[in-house]
Amino acid sequence: MPKLQIKNISKTFDSTKVLNDINLNVSQGEFTVLVGPSGSGKSTILRIIAGLENATSGEIELNGKVINNLQPKDRDIAMVFQNYALYPHMNVYENLAFPLRMRNLSSETIKKSVYETSELLGIKHYLTKKPKELSGGERQRIALGRAIIRKPQLFLMDEPLSNLDAKLRTQMRAELLKLHKTLSTTVIYVTHDQIEALTMGNKIVVLNHGMIQQIGSPSEVYHLPSNIFVGGFIGNPPMNFFNVKITDDFKFLFLGELVHEVKLNEKLLSKLKLSGLINKTIALGIRPEHIFIKHNSDKTPNEVSFNARIELLEMLGNEYLIYASTINKPEKVSFSIKAFENKNYAHNSNITVAFNLDKSLFFDKTSGKIINT
Repeated sequence: MPKLQIKNISKTFDSTKVLNDINLNVSQGEFTVLVGPSGSGKSTILRIIAGLENATSGEIELNGKVINNLQPKDRDIAMVFQNYALYPHMNVYENLAFPLRMRNLSSETIKKSVYETSELLGIKHYLTKKPKELSGGERQRIALGRAIIRKPQLFLMDEPLSNLDAKLRTQMRAELLKLHKTLSTTVIYVTHDQIEALTMGNKIVVLNHGMIQQIGSPSEVYHLPSNIFVGGFIGNPPMNFFNVKITDDFKFLFLGELVHEVKLNEKLLSKLKLSGLINKTIALGIRPEHIFIKHNSDKTPNEVSFNARIELLEMLGNEYLIYASTINKPEKVSFSIKAFENKNYAHNSNITVAFNLDKSLFFDKTSGKIINT
């Protein structure tokens, strides 16, 4: 049985539906990440699980027990907030001890738990300090400690690293993952940062407009997005999309022009026929790292090449992000390339780019759904 089951949860504020029929199972010890743009319903799901909001409909089960009507304090769930939520008038020791005092535990038990937790998080030397004397990263450790010390059945984390600078965020991500492995805890983590989602979660739940778009491993949501939204949201830069068409006689048109010497997958052709998408415009999706700049006239099997102009260059250490747009095509499309070499690319220069058709995915433009699978 899953540790947590969310069954047909919907939430309406006034006349606005912010969650629509959410179903999700979270297993014991799993690190599940809810990711999506602002307003997609991520934090609302967390607040409903914690009991800070009531669902309009649906059920939440924790270890097989329906918890909808339980008070937050009776759910045995700990929540870590974006703003740390520490008591400013208490020192670190008192902040950590507070949830245990609320349970009327003995002073000796509290002292033992505080020292064990502070040792685990490397915050033992902060115990006499007040929150205002600590940095953002230190405060976040204290907030984590206050959640951990209770030994709850489930941890909820609502963008806990969003107030930290980039370097500290990376460091804290690693520390959170180590902590998760050490404690074998069950975590539901909310973020709008795709990098955070992909590096931390072993299950990713992609949301948009209060609906689940895809549930899968980081590899699945990145390499096999279920629809155009997921492909265009997950990844930095996201997936590129181009209009293509497969004609009645199975010729391949890329941006309105015929491409010779490409062989279309039989399974794809069969799906296009069954879906009535032959001779209709569909979307071809290709990741930036799968587009390359050609430096010679050699051509590999199933290669699609075209001319483009560089509009912007970004150097990111060992890689370059090249933002370009098509030229000499019936349709102008902007796209991005990840390059791992320095060839002295210049702004406004013309280039020839290519990709292998076998690395691309195809999507129905009307429904947005992937066609390949």
